[in-house]
Amino acid sequence: MNGDTQSGKAIGTVVGISSAILVFLFWLIYFKTPGHSESDWISNLPTVFTSFNAVSACCLLVGFMAIKRGIKRLHIAMMISATMSSGMFLILYVIYSNYHGDSKFLGEGIIRPFYFFILISHIFLSVAVVPLILLTLWFAIKKQYHKHKRIARWTFPIWMYVSVTGVLVYLILHNFNTV
Repeated sequence: MNGDTQSGKAIGTVVGISSAILVFLFWLIYFKTPGHSESDWISNLPTVFTSFNAVSACCLLVGFMAIKRGIKRLHIAMMISATMSSGMFLILYVIYSNYHGDSKFLGEGIIRPFYFFILISHIFLSVAVVPLILLTLWFAIKKQYHKHKRIARWTFPIWMYVSVTGVLVYLILHNFNTV
């Protein structure tokens, strides 16, 4: 199988996986009735999964600096760590959403439009970044470095934005939701 056929199949697979994740999350957050658990571990999950977003952002930054300095092994280790951290975020977010459902924002004043701008951009870019991450990793694994580098130029800033704004969304919710 040549590289273009392999890439085409990989892109199709990535689009399929990403679409399935998106449909599942949309159903989970907006249509499924939450399981309502009063357990402390459920209420503590946002802090935990937000920590994974922060770790992911740190790994992305170190990995970016490493590849710019030609330290390929560190770059690879950081990108794998960022991927695993983002994966853990997603798993814990799904568990939390299963029990809690959608989080309502109760803040008022100037923080409200700021929060929703950050949240909406975070959501839209998180939808876009999943297939970008998967394709970037695919091209690296297949040693198609020219394609890896070309797509990573888009993946890195979007992934970084999603990771950082995930932390920001948590901080705003944590500090302005007073119920």
